[in-house]
Amino acid sequence: MTERTATEAPPIALTTAEERELQKAAVTRLGQELRSLVEATVRTAATPDTLHRVADGVRHLTGRLTGRRRARAEIPEVDEFPAGARMYSPVVGPGSPLAPPVVVTPTEDGLLGRCTLGIAHEGPPGYGHGGMSAMLLDELMGRACAVAGTPGLTVSLEVRYRRPVPLETPLRITARVTVTDHRKVHVTGSITTETDPATELATGQGVFVALDPERARALFPGLRTEG
Repeated sequence: MTERTATEAPPIALTTAEERELQKAAVTRLGQELRSLVEATVRTAATPDTLHRVADGVRHLTGRLTGRRRARAEIPEVDEFPAGARMYSPVVGPGSPLAPPVVVTPTEDGLLGRCTLGIAHEGPPGYGHGGMSAMLLDELMGRACAVAGTPGLTVSLEVRYRRPVPLETPLRITARVTVTDHRKVHVTGSITTETDPATELATGQGVFVALDPERARALFPGLRTEG
């Protein structure tokens, strides 16, 4: 058993909605600062001496995140899995240092996501990595399934890259369910810029499969269920 240091707080049990919102706000603030750090890191032309000093400082800060750490399959207390908030998602998570993060809103026939990719998401100079486009589409398409009442896992995802996706440019990601066939859900999606929504930069067609309750519990043992 490890001993808790004098300055280390006990594990947080988020028992009320107010406590959960306070934790979400703190997670969001830290995520925003970490994204700023990551963006500065990939853009800097600082000297080796400066980089070494910053690395030492980052190591010191990492050491301050003491206490219990969640296990691999554990669902964070601040999350609403599967269809709600995912605070540490690399796509929509405001607490993730990797996420753009995408802000998702419902539309008449599906979902609309908005985000801006930074230099940290770069593939070819000035443009987003193709894997980022696939990840954005997969996230929005999966969420479209959940909103339609059939949350599931990706079985296949075909992405067509029509034009490079520019960095530091507001983007729109759309997704909608087209066909539901028993447990299989077919979804389409696209990425455009905010200023030219008629010109598709990338499009996707995906197939998702809804899990039966037993399989869902086996894959996600921390899943909260009703009743």
